[in-house]
Amino acid sequence: MELLEIDKIVRQSLSEKRYYHSVCVMKKCEELAKKYGIDTQIAKKIGLAHDIAKEMPDSEKIKYARENHIEINMVEKKHVGLLHAKIGADIARKKLGFSDEMCKAISLHTTAGTNMSMLDKILYVADSTGEDRTWNDIDYVNILIEENIDKAVIYLINIEIKDKVKNQKMIHVDSILARNELISKIM
Repeated sequence: MELLEIDKIVRQSLSEKRYYHSVCVMKKCEELAKKYGIDTQIAKKIGLAHDIAKEMPDSEKIKYARENHIEINMVEKKHVGLLHAKIGADIARKKLGFSDEMCKAISLHTTAGTNMSMLDKILYVADSTGEDRTWNDIDYVNILIEENIDKAVIYLINIEIKDKVKNQKMIHVDSILARNELISKIM
């Protein structure tokens, strides 16, 4: 499916604020794809579509996951919002005609995971560093992205884990496994 068609579907699925975020992620994915030698059209498509299921009500997420045989783990049962990544990947495959590689990137954009491809890493960091993001360490993460994207992914996972621990929340096992795998590669 062409980018303009994807844009129309995404725009209809999201609020104006979430759509703007998706456009910002798309632009950041394009920028990073150029830097890391990845197909920019593929990167733009996943950036634009990554949150297609984000604003689906939790009850609909549960229903969609069950009807489409999407596994729901213990953490996702407690934090249903996390399912938007897996559901988004399924919608992207079925409705937008995305490849397995593209769908994997969408499914990992919230938690990360093992065996991340460069496309997976690009979407993961772009989601936190698009022009709509203004959090404290964003400039530092952008420096890390220029230096080594694995270091940027690890840093973002570390922030997420620290936040979960501080707020007594569950940590998704995929984040821990991704962090350990990436640390073992760069050390």
